[in-house]
Amino acid sequence: MKSPRPGLWLLAAFFIAACAPSALAKAPPASTNASENTRIEHILAQRAKVKQIPAVALSHDGQHLAWVVAHDEQTELMLGSWNGQNAHAVSIPGGCREEDLRWAPRWNMLAVLTRCSIDPSNTKPIQGAIWLIDVNAGKPPRKLTDIGGFAEGMQWSRDGKRIAFLFVPGATRLPAATASGNPRVGVIGETDVQVQYVASIDASGGKPELLTPDGLYVYEFRTSSTGNRIAYTAAPPPGDNNWWTAKLYVQEAKAGAAPRELVDPGAVKGSLHGLQIALPRWSLDDARILFIGGLMSDRGATGGDIYSVPTSGGAPVNLTEGAKVTPSWFTFLDARSLLVNQIAKGKVQVTEYTLSGNHARQTRTWFTALGELGDGRAALSVSLSDKSPRRIAYAAQSFEHPPEVHAGQLTTAPPPAVTSINAGLSHDWGKAESVEWNSGGTQVQGWLMYPAGYDAHKQYPMIVYVHGGPSWANLPSWSNNASAYSEFGYFVLMPNPRGSLGGGEQFAQAIRNQMGYGDLDDILAGVDKVEKMLPVDDSRLGLTGWSYGGFMSMFAPTRTNRFKAVVAGAGLSDWQSYYGQNQIDQWMIPFFGASLYDDPAAYAKSSAINFIKRTRTPALIVVGERDEECPAPQSFEYWHALKTLGVPTTLVVYANEGHHIAQPKNQEDIMRRSLDWFGKYLTPAGTR
Repeated sequence: MKSPRPGLWLLAAFFIAACAPSALAKAPPASTNASENTRIEHILAQRAKVKQIPAVALSHDGQHLAWVVAHDEQTELMLGSWNGQNAHAVSIPGGCREEDLRWAPRWNMLAVLTRCSIDPSNTKPIQGAIWLIDVNAGKPPRKLTDIGGFAEGMQWSRDGKRIAFLFVPGATRLPAATASGNPRVGVIGETDVQVQYVASIDASGGKPELLTPDGLYVYEFRTSSTGNRIAYTAAPPPGDNNWWTAKLYVQEAKAGAAPRELVDPGAVKGSLHGLQIALPRWSLDDARILFIGGLMSDRGATGGDIYSVPTSGGAPVNLTEGAKVTPSWFTFLDARSLLVNQIAKGKVQVTEYTLSGNHARQTRTWFTALGELGDGRAALSVSLSDKSPRRIAYAAQSFEHPPEVHAGQLTTAPPPAVTSINAGLSHDWGKAESVEWNSGGTQVQGWLMYPAGYDAHKQYPMIVYVHGGPSWANLPSWSNNASAYSEFGYFVLMPNPRGSLGGGEQFAQAIRNQMGYGDLDDILAGVDKVEKMLPVDDSRLGLTGWSYGGFMSMFAPTRTNRFKAVVAGAGLSDWQSYYGQNQIDQWMIPFFGASLYDDPAAYAKSSAINFIKRTRTPALIVVGERDEECPAPQSFEYWHALKTLGVPTTLVVYANEGHHIAQPKNQEDIMRRSLDWFGKYLTPAGTR
């Protein structure tokens, strides 16, 4: 299940939604407390002002910086010096969104991928284009080619003569399970299958040439240093479902070339067996390919150990076995060292690993980032120059700092913000701090946000905010919904229990066959820890989350009566019926150990519906009408059960929305409803 990714991308920790079970949702009932309603409107107005930064690119020589600023449906491309100076907007004709930026390796030429608005009915082909900007010539952008379909992930050849990218010809919807699905009518599974290829185009223009075969859906790729081969992860279509069984392939970088299977996680022995793979990277001598392998619940939410395999073939080797952190992104610094972005106890670290034989050892922590890198996308990537002094650039945000572009020399100090995109913003939420606790002998970390205007002499309610995945983590973010609850007078605990990234692969895999058990034990131990530290009223605890957090919001009330209200976003109530309803059932097998049809008991023990008569917790339930990952029938089932049992509940379904709620008006509506729901059952601070 995905972590929500604005634009895509993992990002399921977010929780947003709305629309009534029949058609459009009616407005939520106005709060009986006029001052509370005013506070809600103020919170929504604050959130609407935030501008995101979906793309940042530093030129290879480290002299030029490009970034994209997004607000609502509009984007603006900015170009400047590496330190953000002399920045100016560049207008791309056509009125479409700038989605991807890539600098040519030896020239100051910038490739820009644009994508036009997507038809919410998923019936019209996506349109876009690739443009080239010569920053030295001072000429207007030149269109390289029109794109009829979906494209992303541009990469230049080393000689600067070609651009390769991922391409779904004629795509009518975003090729991601988080996107709104096609209507499930007609002959299912025969006419709506999209295939994603590696495509290539000459830098002088022309039509895209498809390099990979029809029978493989490609997820990620990299071109070798010499440019004559490509390595990629792929599986037979449909792509949304089969990412969890993807293999690593190598082939010549030309149309019609036959792929050679290099790694099949389903067949190998050792620690990689049955896991997922991502981020293939050629060594500088093209002798081997490194990649990340681990238990990952989401495409794009990468995390695990770093593996290596010879390009000539052979068994993959775990280079970071036993690590207590989670590498999430990496690139080569030189032949013997890697720049690795990793999650460590709820923080993002930028580190250096030294390669020696079959081992990669962390030899330096360059710096710990202020918070989350990127705009909420799951991949914690950065842009790095090739020449000395090495410079680094990325977008970053935290609980205290809104999104800005950061750039500077790669040193042991985080690079400063070089933009002031959100400089006028301030926040009204309380402070946030990292907390750690022991749970049955396991050390667990989480983030605790204090209520706004905290007074140590008052008692406060607390909301537990469970991230999605479960293979992801709560990270410091300005755009986190926890801040809205803090402003409304709640403590907010954002735990990273077992199953989360940031504690090493053994910690992540501890969720297997334990969904709703070991992780809930960790969460409850965290609640106990906070209650011993601070004036939290145990009779006013709430629980919320999206995707896996939505599941937990449905399942936890069947195991404990401590939570007095829940808001379940895109959750699931019955793993057994879910197995046949969702369109990504392959993700479940690594977590449950077998398919439903081979081991139904494994699924039954974590199904809330099997223990539903134990719950008396009021539940607000929200979901997208066309959610492929956590289909709406799961929410209907939970809602129906609570209604039958006389438990207060409201179900809200968003028309035409998927797992990621795309429409801002719907995002606002769910936040309004959530604050109103918790306000009704938990009584925010200051009113009791």
